[in-house]
Amino acid sequence: MTIAQHTQEDPSAGLADPHQMVKIIPDCDLDHPWAISPTQAIAKAIDCETYALSLDPRISNSEGVSVDTGRRLSAYANSHGFSGYYASSLHSVSCSVVAKEQGQMQRDSHYTLARAADDLLDWNTMVEKAVQKTCMRLGARKIKTCKVPVIYHADLARGLWRHLFSAISGTAIYRGASFLADKLDQPILPTFITLSQRPHIPKGLASAPFDDDGVATQDRDFVSEGVLRSYLMGTYSARKLGLKSTGNAGGLQNCFVTLGDQDLAALCKAMGTGFLVTELIGQGVNMVTGDYSRGAFGYWIENGEIQFPVEGVTLAGNLLDMFSHLKAVGNDIDTRSSLQTGSLFLHEMTLAGDA
Repeated sequence: MTIAQHTQEDPSAGLADPHQMVKIIPDCDLDHPWAISPTQAIAKAIDCETYALSLDPRISNSEGVSVDTGRRLSAYANSHGFSGYYASSLHSVSCSVVAKEQGQMQRDSHYTLARAADDLLDWNTMVEKAVQKTCMRLGARKIKTCKVPVIYHADLARGLWRHLFSAISGTAIYRGASFLADKLDQPILPTFITLSQRPHIPKGLASAPFDDDGVATQDRDFVSEGVLRSYLMGTYSARKLGLKSTGNAGGLQNCFVTLGDQDLAALCKAMGTGFLVTELIGQGVNMVTGDYSRGAFGYWIENGEIQFPVEGVTLAGNLLDMFSHLKAVGNDIDTRSSLQTGSLFLHEMTLAGDA
């Protein structure tokens, strides 16, 4: 209260308009408690770890198996007379292991995530994937600097889309801190790409009947046929821009990217020679200019096939150029996220390695 006496009045602050409040709260089927005790979770985690260590003699150690379960109650009320709440649950299991061969050590992991425990990936299958991914990394080497086509594996591709949504957030736009400022109603992606929000999907990982302002959430295409149709806004940022809230105070809700008709193997065949990135390291993204530079691990592709793992390289480019020259989206969708996409085939990036 003392601080408020010395601050300037902000006409953009305040409650959302009454007519934007959700009238009927849809049931998104989000609350599925998991009746597992800590003792049971520990026992199952130990079984998973034991299984992982038995699968391949190159698996030399484990970084652990994690079992997480939680429930949340989200409630909002304001002086417009609105009040509402909904319960949700989220459960996950992950496994991380270490492989060793000829003096080289590599680590990798896999996880499963769902609203309901029955929807989690089979635990043994998850462990097998963690072991397979880790052993594939053995024998990694460096390569010389080059410019090549790049494929972002599906579980990393969503990170690129999150950069795009950060750039079209109302906060970034009104601050002028976005490489997509002034791009509304302009093409920013190829015409075959649509980015759709569907906030009421049953058991959706980001389903929500209303946003953090109590505003009704709704289906929306933020990008359709490659054209930016809407910013991502809550009440405050919308008022700063002279627009209306999109019901996204608190973030994006269940985004889906248009999928192509090729799986990851087919994308690699189409690429011929290039780099398949499976891990990103560090932070090097300038949201004002779109300049992009991150450490990476992945696999060198020749004749459409994996030849060897690659480490100690940096991927560099510009996000606006990367998005506008996107060649294809795979159908190998990763469902473990609120932003679901297949692998992304990019035209060309700089792969900085040995000089």
